[in-house]
Amino acid sequence: MGDRGYSSSRSYGGSSGGYGGSRSGGGGGGYGGGSGGYGGGGGYGGGYGGGRGGYGGGRGGSSSRGGSSGGSAGGRLRDIDWTAENLQPIQKDFYHENAAVSRRDQYEIDQWVSANQVTLEGRGIPRPVFEFNEAPLPGQVHELLYGKFQKPTVIQSISWPIAMSGRDIISIAKTGSGKTLAFMLPALVHITKQPHRQRGEGPSVLVLLPTRELAQQVQEVSIDFCHSLGLKMTCLFGGASKGPQARDLERGVDIAVATPGRLLDFLDNGTTNMKRCSYLVLDEADRMLDMGFEPQIRKIIGQIRPDRQTLMFSATWPKEVRSLASDFQKDAAFLNVGSLELAANHNITQVVDVLEEHAKQAKLMELLNHIMNQKECKTIIFVETKRKADELTRAMRRDGWPTLCIHGDKNQGERDWVLQEFKAGKMPILLATDVAARGLDVDDIKFVINYDYPNNSEDYVHRIGRTGRRDKKGTAYTFFTHTNASKAKDLLKVLDEAKQNVPQALRDMGNRSYGGSSSRGRYGGGGGGKRGYGGNDNFAPKRPRYDNGGYGGGGGGRYANWGSQPIGVVLNSWFSMKNVTVAVKHTIRSGLPIHRSPSTRRSGQHRLTDRTNCRCSQHVHRRIL
Repeated sequence: MGDRGYSSSRSYGGSSGGYGGSRSGGGGGGYGGGSGGYGGGGGYGGGYGGGRGGYGGGRGGSSSRGGSSGGSAGGRLRDIDWTAENLQPIQKDFYHENAAVSRRDQYEIDQWVSANQVTLEGRGIPRPVFEFNEAPLPGQVHELLYGKFQKPTVIQSISWPIAMSGRDIISIAKTGSGKTLAFMLPALVHITKQPHRQRGEGPSVLVLLPTRELAQQVQEVSIDFCHSLGLKMTCLFGGASKGPQARDLERGVDIAVATPGRLLDFLDNGTTNMKRCSYLVLDEADRMLDMGFEPQIRKIIGQIRPDRQTLMFSATWPKEVRSLASDFQKDAAFLNVGSLELAANHNITQVVDVLEEHAKQAKLMELLNHIMNQKECKTIIFVETKRKADELTRAMRRDGWPTLCIHGDKNQGERDWVLQEFKAGKMPILLATDVAARGLDVDDIKFVINYDYPNNSEDYVHRIGRTGRRDKKGTAYTFFTHTNASKAKDLLKVLDEAKQNVPQALRDMGNRSYGGSSSRGRYGGGGGGKRGYGGNDNFAPKRPRYDNGGYGGGGGGRYANWGSQPIGVVLNSWFSMKNVTVAVKHTIRSGLPIHRSPSTRRSGQHRLTDRTNCRCSQHVHRRIL
């Protein structure tokens, strides 16, 4: 096979696109309290900072998203001095190539690799397996596989031989690729090859992932295979009672599927430990870093023996993920299926409607009237905010639509019930915020509707990836307004790559100089000031903070110099140009003279309903949504 794998090699040290704005440097400022992040040097300004757009400072600093996730969890933990530990040896290499695999013609393998756009890098990579019985898995596992599936997915065909050879893996895995069983089945074999677990020992396998939805999904996919071998698994995540999870750990488990914050809680209070762990999986590594979990991940890995086997799965390959891989993996095999550039599933038909905000609800009703007449009509609708999800759900239910809603403010019981009703088809329409974008695993979703366009094209690809799974066809509808114009270029790249029809209005938006968008278009223009999110694994923002800003980073073209103006001036100028009348709340900073207005009895606030500038000299402006 050679030292470069069995496909044309590609170095995975290189960048695959770069991020806009100032992701790690936090440049560009931002006023500290807005919402958006309107692009980098050429756009509306440098991003407003504390809102959902620009991220501000470095990833490890105070401004990283969810940077305080998990609070002070793990504060008492110290990295273990493994040189002082009496470690029992672990067996990692137990792969024996099947005779049918050994006899397979190299030309057949090369054709398969080319047809599936497989990129591999690494030394001595084993040949892929094309059938379940070609993988050295226990008989009970083979029986379950043949009862559920026809043949391995591409990522399973390649990952199983590599993982069972004891190698570290970096896999760029798209939604619906079958990656859960790609790492979990070798994990089961790994456990059976280790010494028997003693009382008080922690799990042999740890799967770290970003959200409770994804944790539950991994458990659901894996649990039958675990039970077939008599292995015990637990699922650790925030938003649920610690009691049952702690009891599972105290009784002893072989596999822990966990979000970082909740696991650190249990490590910190001594409920469990990771000294036995020899097989580590980082699932959706890019998402965990985006949510600010890097410090927690590093703290957890410091509790795991250094000769472990580490498998990393990520939908994208940014520099932060590359840095994590270089720090914690050795001699890793790199695997990517498809292009390293951001791309949507080609089984999905993408339809984009360019329209005004006020026309969205009528368009949604029109689409649903069409969808509900189809034989398969299970639909997920994505909206931007929890409030909008609740309001739209109430409105639709009043009109008789069979609709449920899921978002970060729902408790675990509600979320479980909603997902159960949706999966069973009793309620075929689900409204969701992005909390469900990567954690929802329902095979038969036929339609996705982006009622609100997401913050970036990566989230767009993950949203629409809820349909078209496992080689099925699906359709994704997207409502795109002029307020989304700065994201048009990135959306066009995704549509053009998949050879989709593009409305001329969207093409025109992409050709205009909105600026600030990179090939990934993810991070706006670098917000200013501290983020102040905090929270737990759910990372829902608390009350926003409006201090610690700088001013914006400057704009280009028609919007030049807006980034260097106070936010009230920017908004009033924009409203005037667009002939928009809105209410703007002006809040006096604490410690400054009290401002009273006849329109409200509350000290420190007044409301404007016209486009004139406020005459106050000391205030913070915030648009009322």
